[in-house]
Amino acid sequence: MILTDELTTPIGAMRVCATEDGICLLEFADKPLLENELVDLQRRLNAPIISGENAHIKQLKIELTEYFSGHRKAFSVTLHTLGTDFQNAVWQALGTIPYGETASYQEQATWLNNPKAVRAVARANGMNRIAIVIPCHRVIGKDGSLTGYAGGLERKRWLLDHEKKQAL
Repeated sequence: MILTDELTTPIGAMRVCATEDGICLLEFADKPLLENELVDLQRRLNAPIISGENAHIKQLKIELTEYFSGHRKAFSVTLHTLGTDFQNAVWQALGTIPYGETASYQEQATWLNNPKAVRAVARANGMNRIAIVIPCHRVIGKDGSLTGYAGGLERKRWLLDHEKKQAL
């Protein structure tokens, strides 16, 4: 089964889902297509979503509180990512972007030894279901501009500003 709970953050309510294998979703509760993601999650895992909490959700709540208070720069909670090999490689690459720093989709594609895969990298970033922990908010346009973020550009800006302040 998939357990789910809601939590409050300084930038809005979030929905978390976890299996016994780890966190499989962390999204803003007001995300327009969240219900579609939940249906897809149930289909992929062939399991129902029920309200509840396990050790992974408890740990995530503690780590997010530490992150938002400026006392955590890296997450250690176990993740249960549901992606292709390419998507998982992109999401792992996101985790290598240092706290308080940013990278472009082009840089990400280069790290993956596939510099022509910029659009595929951007698409994989967009498929990330574990916001903040898998830090897709750290990816910006090649020209330094803020680009798409499912949680909204204001949240992306807030997260980047928060990390820059804490990194000093």
